[in-house]
Amino acid sequence: MTTSQPRRARKPIAVGAGIAAVGLVLAGCSGSPEGTDKPDGPVSLRMTVWTADETQLALFDEIADAYIAENPDLVKDVAFEPVPFEDYTTTLTTQIAGGNPPDLGWILESYAPEFVSSGALVDLSDALEGAEGYEYDDLLESSLALWQKDDGLYAYPFSNSPFAMFVNTDQIAAADQPNPADLVASDEWTFDAARDISAAAAEASGKEGLVVRDFDYQVWENLASVWGGWGASPWSEDGATCTLSDPEMVDAMTWMHDAVFDDGAMPGPGVTADFFAGDAAMTITQISRASSLDDSFGWDIVPLPAGPEGRQNVIGQAGIGVFANSDNPEVAADFLAHFTSPENAEKLATYFPPPRESLLNAEVLAEGNPRLSEEQLEATVIEGIQDAVTKPTHVSFAKLQETVRAELDALWTADADVEGVLTSTCEAITPLLEG
Repeated sequence: MTTSQPRRARKPIAVGAGIAAVGLVLAGCSGSPEGTDKPDGPVSLRMTVWTADETQLALFDEIADAYIAENPDLVKDVAFEPVPFEDYTTTLTTQIAGGNPPDLGWILESYAPEFVSSGALVDLSDALEGAEGYEYDDLLESSLALWQKDDGLYAYPFSNSPFAMFVNTDQIAAADQPNPADLVASDEWTFDAARDISAAAAEASGKEGLVVRDFDYQVWENLASVWGGWGASPWSEDGATCTLSDPEMVDAMTWMHDAVFDDGAMPGPGVTADFFAGDAAMTITQISRASSLDDSFGWDIVPLPAGPEGRQNVIGQAGIGVFANSDNPEVAADFLAHFTSPENAEKLATYFPPPRESLLNAEVLAEGNPRLSEEQLEATVIEGIQDAVTKPTHVSFAKLQETVRAELDALWTADADVEGVLTSTCEAITPLLEG
C-alpha cells in the first residue's frame, strides 16, 4: 500500500565538472556530467544498496511507488540493486569508471571524503532545501558534516548507527562480576572495568571475553570504538599528519595489546567468537545487531565505556548520493528528496537511525528495535548519536586502509613493540597523507 506525497518545488541542481580519482579503481578516470536537461519522458532510476533484506527492499519499493504515482511524467520505475557489502565500493566505483553509474547509491562513511571531493556527486542542497515540506533544518548538523564541502551537501546521511556494548549477563553473573549497567549508573563504566569483567567471565566460562565485532585483526578502523576513549585518532583532523604514534594512540593500543596477550580479556588473532551465538561475554558493535539476539541467554546493551579522556560516542554512517555522470541526475535528486522526506525518514527509521532530530526519540526508534527498551534506546542510540565521531575517513582511505592493516600485523604478537610498530606505520602512510 502506498501513500501520496505532495509535489515538490524544484530548483536546478549543481552538477560537478567531472569525476576525479575515487579510490584505487577510479584513479586517473574522469568523466563529464550528462542528463542535466529534463528528460522528454518518464525515466527509469537505479539505486545501488548493500542490503538484500527483503523487508527493507519492500519498504524502498513502497516509497518509490508513491513517488511514481505522484510523478508519472518524471519516473516510470525505480530499481534497487543489491550489491554484496564486501564488494560494494569496488563494484560501485567500477560502474562509475566504466560509464555505467547508478543514478543514486549508498556510500560508506570511510569513503565519503573521496566521493565528496572527487566531483562524482551532485550538490543536493537546492534539491533538498527546495522540496516542499522537507524541513531541512531538522537535519542534525553533526550528521551532515562528513558529506559537506564548501556550501554544498553531496549525500544524505540516511543511517547513523551508534556503537555500543552488548553484554551476556548470564556469563557475567556466573563469574560473580558486577553488572555493567550498574557501573554505568554509578559512572564507573570504564574500559578497565570492561577488561577486568571480560577476563573473569572468560576464565569462568571457558569462552571468550570482549570482542570488537568485525575487527578480526583486519578491519582496524573498527577500533575507533576503543581508542576514542583515549582521545586518539589515526591522523589529524585535516588528514595531513599521522597521529598513530602520538602518546594517546600508543596508550590505547598498549591497553588493547595487554588485554589480548596478558589479561586474556580479548580473543587473539585467528580466534572466532560470535557474541550472538553465546561465545563471548561482551561485544562492541552497532545497535542494529540487536536483531541477531534471541532468548538463549540473558543480555543487556550499555553505552561504550569511558577511557582516560572520557566516553567518546562513535557511529557508523552511510549516505545516499546522486552521481554526476548518471543519465538523469536532476530527476534522481528530486526522487531523493521524496525518499528522505520527514514522512519517509520515519519509515526508514525502522531500520536506519535517522539524521532528523525530530525522529530521534524512543517512540519512533522502538518500532524498528522491539528488543530494546526505551531506556536502552535513550542511552545507546539517542545519546549515542549526540556529538559522535565516525570511524576514520580520508580522501585516500582506500590506500591507507590496506597499508595500515599490513603494518599493524606486526602488532598482534605477544612480544610486539607497540610504540615501534605505530611509529613504523606512520612512516609508511605519511606519503599517502601528503599526497
